Amino acid sequence: MELHSAREQNPSSDSRLRRGVFLLPATITSIGLLSGFYSIVSAVSGHFEVAAVLIGLAFVCDGLDGRVARASRTSSHFGVEYDSLSDLVAFGVAPAMLMYSWALKPIGSTGIAISGLFVICAALRLARFNVQTATADKHRFTGLPVPGAAAMIAGMALAYSYFELDSPRTLCAFMAPITLALAGLMISRVPYPSFKTLKLDKRAQVELVIAMVVFAAMLFAMPQLTAFLISTAYVLSGPILLVRGEQMRAKVSVLRPVAVEKPHAANGASPRPARPTGSLPAPTVDHE
Repeated sequence: MELHSAREQNPSSDSRLRRGVFLLPATITSIGLLSGFYSIVSAVSGHFEVAAVLIGLAFVCDGLDGRVARASRTSSHFGVEYDSLSDLVAFGVAPAMLMYSWALKPIGSTGIAISGLFVICAALRLARFNVQTATADKHRFTGLPVPGAAAMIAGMALAYSYFELDSPRTLCAFMAPITLALAGLMISRVPYPSFKTLKLDKRAQVELVIAMVVFAAMLFAMPQLTAFLISTAYVLSGPILLVRGEQMRAKVSVLRPVAVEKPHAANGASPRPARPTGSLPAPTVDHE
């Protein structure tokens, strides 16, 4: 009774707590937004490795703000919209600027057009995700997620610095089609795995734990190469899932045709339907 009366006497304490918790995911999102902005500044200044690292920092913030919002029960429409705006800067404009300043600048206006197309596809991908949030599959993304495409560009910039390569013409000829491919994958219907349903508080298999330990060891030993390998594996996982899905659908349609249900009699028996003499049996239709 005393606790209940104290809450009734001071109702503003609960609202202040909710507002304070709501600031936490918004602050994390703001850090990711600033990381994207500073990545743009670094790319323009010629500090490409710093720009790639800042995109990685924004990637971490993008994974934290949603989990913090769900854990603190402060998810809101405002948070979704603010997160999308932050993603457009950090994973759309920032990697496009990095790609142009680092690799596509030698081809001039063509490089600007390719980088601009990447930004447009990132915006379209984010808009499509926002309108399909309620009906989307929690285990699959439709199209390459924008953070995944940005991580691929940042990982390639880090790998280029890791191997100390210096071949601008080869780099430009190699990165132009890759940028177009990433832009196309973002607006495509290719399925990509989602880790939103991953429960960190549940028991995991020994193989998964070993894989996470190996990943952490590689990340500390050679972070640049590890970021490139992980981002490349995720980008390639979509086409692999697509091919496997097509194969599974082909196997099901051939090996397991849909059976046609037969009518049942009132007493539970299944009488054989009458057929006119001399007529051929009606063919069964396999519905997809």
